[in-house]
Amino acid sequence: MDEGQVSAVLSLDNSVVDLETLQALYENKAQPDELDKIEKHIRSSKENEKAKTLDKPEQFLFQLSQIPQFSGRVFCILFQSTFVECISSVVRKLEILHKVCTALRDSAEVRCVLGLVLAFGNFMNGGNRSRGQADGFAMDILAKLKDVKSSDNTQSLLSYIVSYYLKHFDEDAGKETCLFPLPEPQDLFHSSQMKFEDFQKDLRKLRKDLNACIAETEAVCRDSSEDQLQPFKAQTEGFLCRAKTELEAQEKQLIKTHNAFLDLTVFYSVKAKMGEKEVSPGCFFSVWHEFSTHFKDTWKKENKIILQERLKSAEESFRQAREKPSYSIKPKQASGMKAKLGPKI
Repeated sequence: MDEGQVSAVLSLDNSVVDLETLQALYENKAQPDELDKIEKHIRSSKENEKAKTLDKPEQFLFQLSQIPQFSGRVFCILFQSTFVECISSVVRKLEILHKVCTALRDSAEVRCVLGLVLAFGNFMNGGNRSRGQADGFAMDILAKLKDVKSSDNTQSLLSYIVSYYLKHFDEDAGKETCLFPLPEPQDLFHSSQMKFEDFQKDLRKLRKDLNACIAETEAVCRDSSEDQLQPFKAQTEGFLCRAKTELEAQEKQLIKTHNAFLDLTVFYSVKAKMGEKEVSPGCFFSVWHEFSTHFKDTWKKENKIILQERLKSAEESFRQAREKPSYSIKPKQASGMKAKLGPKI
């Protein structure tokens, strides 16, 4: 029975124990009384040939109890399986959050869109001394652009801004290469659901469990004989080295992303709500998510309209080219003596 494989599979005869079973064994450790009964039955069965043999579960439980530091080994195996999943989740979320912060802070396309919002807002409020020619606007305005309608109620300010952006600032408008200028609504939604406190809590737990795994590994190596150490020792020590590096990298990445978000809130002059120490991702990104969602819906429609206009223009050019003759007839000019003397007569 190979109890040390990090693949978390323990075999007994032809049966296999997966991670879920290991988890159950670890969380519901057999009571000492149960093991005592099993051991007594084994001793008595040696003296009594007619004694019933143990069922598979009891045999399996007894063999597990004979493995040195079995509980510590199982803990390390389970931690390895959960660590990969947990750290991957943290990495994925921080990547999304950092990407969104970078785009909103440095993207030229985002600045262009916001510049149009400010310019058209100033134009609409030009006759209003209290609102016209503003140097900026509050972020909650972005979600309300779709509600500002033209006098004939056929177009919103948002649709006009999207159309103007595509026609004047996007050379690929109406083409497959046309790129959405804002962060994706899905990324903004995920960002709005994140909390830095949750990241810190998850990483603290991973750090605590990693330290516990290190201690358990040391105990297993100390209390096991040489022939019982491998492959547990080599695989676990290799994992611990990688896990420590990955965890430290994500702890640094969390600090970097948190600072990037705080800088972003300062950049957009967004302040924390009353009673809160800092702006939360939920408060900040929810506005951007709503704006990006409406912007993308309109962006798709306007791109389709531009594409149809280009196709129509191309078809018209093709039709005119077909109707236009490919040759021209020039009048023949007389070149004889009569033609030369004619003007003089």
